[in-house]
Amino acid sequence: MKVDEWTATLISEHAGQRYFFCSRRCKERFDAAPEEWVGE
Repeated sequence: MKVDEWTATLISEHAGQRYFFCSRRCKERFDAAPEEWVGE
């Protein structure tokens, strides 16, 4: 899902990159283990 970064209110930062979320649940899952969601 594409999230508009100008209107997003749920934002996380990992390794100097900002990630935008449409739901609190998705943000919480990302925050718990960001390395599982980004290709590092």
